[in-house]
Amino acid sequence: MKGPTMKLASVALLALALGGCQGGEGNQSAANAANGAEPRSPDGRRYLSQPLVKDIYTADPSAHVWNGKIYVYPSHDIDGPTPEDDLGAHFEMRDYRILSMDKIGGPVTVGPVALDVKDVPWADKQMWAPDAAKKGDTYYLYFPAKDKQGAFRIGVATSKDPMGPFKAQPQPIKGSFSIDPAVFTDTDGQSYMYFGGIWGGQLQRNLSGKYDPNGSKTDLGQDDKPAIAPRVAKMSGDMLEFAETPREIQIVDDKGKPLLGGDHDRRFFEASWMHKYNGKYYFSYSTGDTHYLVYAIGDSPYGPFTYKGRILEPVEGWTTHHSIVEWGGKWWLFYADSQLSGQTRLRNVKVTELHYNPDGTIKTIDPFVK
Repeated sequence: MKGPTMKLASVALLALALGGCQGGEGNQSAANAANGAEPRSPDGRRYLSQPLVKDIYTADPSAHVWNGKIYVYPSHDIDGPTPEDDLGAHFEMRDYRILSMDKIGGPVTVGPVALDVKDVPWADKQMWAPDAAKKGDTYYLYFPAKDKQGAFRIGVATSKDPMGPFKAQPQPIKGSFSIDPAVFTDTDGQSYMYFGGIWGGQLQRNLSGKYDPNGSKTDLGQDDKPAIAPRVAKMSGDMLEFAETPREIQIVDDKGKPLLGGDHDRRFFEASWMHKYNGKYYFSYSTGDTHYLVYAIGDSPYGPFTYKGRILEPVEGWTTHHSIVEWGGKWWLFYADSQLSGQTRLRNVKVTELHYNPDGTIKTIDPFVK
């Protein structure tokens, strides 16, 4: 049975001076809020945007516009006991709660638990960054989780309500692996899933499509060779399986050469997203250990994609994962930082307007106000 939702007060998403933030111990934002001052980062910078919600910790926001409303499918961060490590064991998320709003800047509704790991037969732990799609009157929630053998697989759950609850399929998607599913539906109605992530996302342990528990912890360790590529697969008509074997996505420089493993400022790490603008395909992603959101443009949903630049400079906190959506005649970037807690594992979702240059490139956003 669906539980009650919570109506939260609206936050001025694009305001440059807001106070009253809760925060973790030692967080400068919390101290400022207690004094009635505007929130600032630990090094004294002002935030461009404020958290969408403060009652729970959220990250990895996947935003969609359905029936005129905005729905955000985030990770639900919890404060678990696992120490931080390079493979993300401290990200112990175990369920999903969906956000909705009638307009950008309006009140945000936090839904009840939409899917819990205990209700996914094949999954063991770590319900990481999800995405969602709609076909007909059915909503699909795509999510990565570790199976009983410790390998990340991608599952799918369905609902007739975009807020859930969702019922998971008994098995993960056949041929799926790694993390960060992002499902894009093209103008012809065909849907594609983009996925993958290195380091804790295990893409480097699935190069053949089969999980190698003894594989590299980070990447290929070959800085002068092409970087590990994210994957894409066309979805089946029922949106529950891949219609083909996942393909590698080629990301190239302006000379058509693949980005190299040592190019940490530009190479793919995790957090795929696809959107279409003026007939072009924009594949965006996180560079991980260098903390940029970047993008590349192509003429096909399969690529190749030519690297173009940065969308977002580094936020407060280690990880950065985003989505891009059009609403109200404008484009919006959903992202997250650790403003409320000051801790990598406890993040908060934000949104800000995204702008294009006349040539179709994206103007780089600074998450702090100068």
